[in-house]
Amino acid sequence: MGTVVDDAASVEFHAFFERHYAELSRFAHLLTGEADAADDLAADALLTLWHRWDRVRAADHPVAYARGVVANLARTRIRSAVRERRRISLFWSQREEKTENPDIAGVVDVQEALRRLPFRKRACVVLRHAFDLSEKDTALALGVSVGTVKSQTSKGMAELQKILGSQGVPHKVHAAMARGGDSGGTDR
Repeated sequence: MGTVVDDAASVEFHAFFERHYAELSRFAHLLTGEADAADDLAADALLTLWHRWDRVRAADHPVAYARGVVANLARTRIRSAVRERRRISLFWSQREEKTENPDIAGVVDVQEALRRLPFRKRACVVLRHAFDLSEKDTALALGVSVGTVKSQTSKGMAELQKILGSQGVPHKVHAAMARGGDSGGTDR
């Protein structure tokens, strides 16, 4: 008796899946920048929708609901990637590296200058120049677009150049961070 309703729901969901899977996958790809993960995120979102199909199909805009699920899953994936990168950086920062004649004053200057930058600019500069991440990886880590990474890094480096008064700012940032520096401080 219940099978007719279940069969109807199954057919309806299958049609929804066929119509929207590719779109949801593209959406996930644009959110995460990861083509490989996009299909998995779309599939996971559709599985979640299937478990809540009675509620989803009764919604005014089931596709909007589906997009929300994809966005939440992508956000969780990005946050997990950021946490993983933090764990890796903590591991590497605990390694002792001996540097002959370290430029302590230079490291302190760069750290202080970095602390003066707003958080997003600081994060972009540190990830791009201290950790040598690509623009794409930096965008992924911060959950922003590549264009935002480019502009924030450029503006951050210009501000650092004004603060430090030097043309060798990228080298100084890289050298300071490689010596176990920390860009801590208050977030703005």
